[in-house]
Amino acid sequence: MEYETLVEQLFHHSINAKIDCVEAVTPALVRAGLVLAECLLADGKVLVCGNGGSSLNAQFFATTLMNQGERERPGLPALVLDNSSATLTAIENDYGLNDAFARQVRALGQPGDCLVLFTRTGVPANLLNAVSAAHEREMRVIAITAGDGGHLPVLLAERDIEVRVPLVSRFRIYENHLLLSFALCELIEYQLFGGT
Repeated sequence: MEYETLVEQLFHHSINAKIDCVEAVTPALVRAGLVLAECLLADGKVLVCGNGGSSLNAQFFATTLMNQGERERPGLPALVLDNSSATLTAIENDYGLNDAFARQVRALGQPGDCLVLFTRTGVPANLLNAVSAAHEREMRVIAITAGDGGHLPVLLAERDIEVRVPLVSRFRIYENHLLLSFALCELIEYQLFGGT
């Protein structure tokens, strides 16, 4: 009975966290969906990155864009930045681990592309450097953050968008970031391919 209560509490905490985030994230999320759809309509591509658990959300988001969401549709040009040991150690050896994503953004990003990054804390240097690299390449940045956003908000340009969930629990943040991924994919599909 004790374990059943724990599971029930986890479900309730998850549901309540999502409800608490609705008003906070909706306006920025809609703007982010519009920016990403405009990028794709203009033949741009979406580069995506994150660290740790956030890298899983980044992988999911990029894969869903490339493959499909709720409907049969053409694949969209989205690429998760490589965080394999071969790529990371090669870049670390020559440039330092903090440039792991920035180096890839400079190599792959073009003006008009978008960088989407997922971060729970907003403090890892490799993500902050990726934002700077995206700006160098004249890319817009969509930052999916949490809490107070860490060091990231001050780096964002006026045309960038931060979608921040007002949460501190690690699990609730990852859950809500995954939900934001679903929502962004649906917003993009709706704008590019119409309603179902």
